[in-house]
Amino acid sequence: MTAPFDILTRIAERGPALRLAEQKVAQVVLEDLSGAASASINELARKAGVSEASVTRFAKAIGCRDVRDLKLRLARATAVGMRFLQPGAVPAEENAPATLVDSIHADVLTALEVNRKLIDPERIEQAARLLLGARMVYAFGMGGGSSFMADEARHRLARLGQPVSSYQDALLQKMVAATLSRDDVVLAFSASGNVPEMLASCDIAREYGAKLVAVTALGSPLATRADVLLPVRTLETDFIFKPSASRYAMLLVLDVLATQCALLQQDQSKERLRRLKYVLDTHRGEGGAGPDSRQPLGD
Repeated sequence: MTAPFDILTRIAERGPALRLAEQKVAQVVLEDLSGAASASINELARKAGVSEASVTRFAKAIGCRDVRDLKLRLARATAVGMRFLQPGAVPAEENAPATLVDSIHADVLTALEVNRKLIDPERIEQAARLLLGARMVYAFGMGGGSSFMADEARHRLARLGQPVSSYQDALLQKMVAATLSRDDVVLAFSASGNVPEMLASCDIAREYGAKLVAVTALGSPLATRADVLLPVRTLETDFIFKPSASRYAMLLVLDVLATQCALLQQDQSKERLRRLKYVLDTHRGEGGAGPDSRQPLGD
């Protein structure tokens, strides 16, 4: 009898440390668990663009005896909680969400549930320590959600007193990357991990010794460059009019990362947040609202 383990958690824990070819297999598996469970080794290799030997190595790297054992565990994971693992087919009208709000809300919850399983506390702490030890953190993002995430990282880290700036313009990213040193860290966001301009900027930063923390897809070109990889999985549906829920996946990772940064230096963080509270309460005229006013620390 095989020893039981949660294969999704195992992929999350070991995925970022896998070889590139094995990461590509992991991405194919995560994109379609039921399909991977029923596919032949040849089909898995073809979809991932790797050799059959790489599929076998991936299976063993995450603790399976062989590819057959991998497929059995994937089938078991699919049977236990398919509704949490993949966005379903377009629902029948009688079972469809009551409103557009319900539909979008359901997609957000699915993205959060799936990506929760990919968060590895050890890698979060490793990334947080890199950020806290940096002379300067440079948040890179390009496009839609990733640009937003770079600015959000600046907002989260600045509250903790961490020197941080964000850049979205391709040429400016390159220029900034050329000024970095071994004391700096780049925090890069990319849902696909395959944006040529960002890859070029990260390559320049790494050439001059900067560390790279990447929030991106397993097996992507950006993932292979990362000193610390914090993987995210995008779940796109056929409803083309809705913004991508991948933003919420990256935001979940960032919020966990920022909170870990605060917890690693609790005394300093508490004092800085107290100052923020004092200044904002004074600004909003809430000085007399009592010591436990629950207004947010920034609007």
